[in-house]
Amino acid sequence: MKLVEFVPPTPHPLWRLCPQMGITDVIVKVNPDLTGLPDPWRFETLSFLVSRLAEAGLRVAGLEGDPFDMSPIKEYGAHGGAEEDARREEAIGHYLELLESMGRLGIPLLCYNFMVGKGWARTGVRDGRGGAKATCFSLHDAEERGNGRLLLDADRVWANYAHFLKAVMPMAEKRGVRMGLHPDDPCLPSLGGYARIFGSVEAYDRAYALAPSPSNAVTFCQANFKLMAPAPEVEMDGATEWLSGAARHFGKRIAFIHVRDVAGDRTDFTELFHDQGTTDQFALMRAYRAIGLDVPVRGDHVPEMYGDRLIAANCQPGYSTLGRLFANGYLKALLRGTDA
Repeated sequence: MKLVEFVPPTPHPLWRLCPQMGITDVIVKVNPDLTGLPDPWRFETLSFLVSRLAEAGLRVAGLEGDPFDMSPIKEYGAHGGAEEDARREEAIGHYLELLESMGRLGIPLLCYNFMVGKGWARTGVRDGRGGAKATCFSLHDAEERGNGRLLLDADRVWANYAHFLKAVMPMAEKRGVRMGLHPDDPCLPSLGGYARIFGSVEAYDRAYALAPSPSNAVTFCQANFKLMAPAPEVEMDGATEWLSGAARHFGKRIAFIHVRDVAGDRTDFTELFHDQGTTDQFALMRAYRAIGLDVPVRGDHVPEMYGDRLIAANCQPGYSTLGRLFANGYLKALLRGTDA
């Protein structure tokens, strides 16, 4: 397994810090809102981003997140109108071109999700260890902001996902790209008026059955899978056993690992430093080794530490710099300590 880092697609202190930490492989999000560049699916655009990171000594090992506006695919059926079919097929065409470009550039991993309406959702920050600012989620707070109206039910979301997967999987196979499906975050039945379908191990099995292939893979985001566990499992500190069992269930279908932990349940949780929480990270890493996984691993969602705003005044909660330096040191020790 290899430690990677998730870096911004434009120059950032992490571009310099990663080589100093001994991290040479990175994951990036290429959405135009972040890059300032149009048409991220085009070979020329993606090649430019890859070359710019290469100049900093960094190799793009994968892409993560929605590369462009995916609402025509994910929200199909929510708005109606004669143009819906055309907009969806145009977006799928762009996705196919992205996969082709990734293959040409030797980028083997695409961490994607099918969270409709709203993606990664947090409702605020709470004081964590030593006063660090930790991202959190409260369903109560989220519901107070919403209108309670369901715009798309689970059957429609599943139909949209099946249409998307069957359209893009042949290209992923052809170009040697593994598409690692990320869980819903948080893994609730619905959020913001849209059903959320990837909140259980069984849902992943259903997704795989739609298109059985090595390219139809899993992003094993630990905290999300932990929150899928039956409540007593987590409350009785059974998170490690639950996660190890889920990892063994997926086996080599796992293409990417996000290491993080939370306190709470899926309706109300706080994200933690990597050495906190009920998960025995060392035991879980040994479980990955026993399965024979050889995939990228990255730390995910860290608290904001004292001094982070001096490095980046507008740092995004969960993705500040100092907490990631701490996490990477911890993860390097986990990886080395389990590399028998």
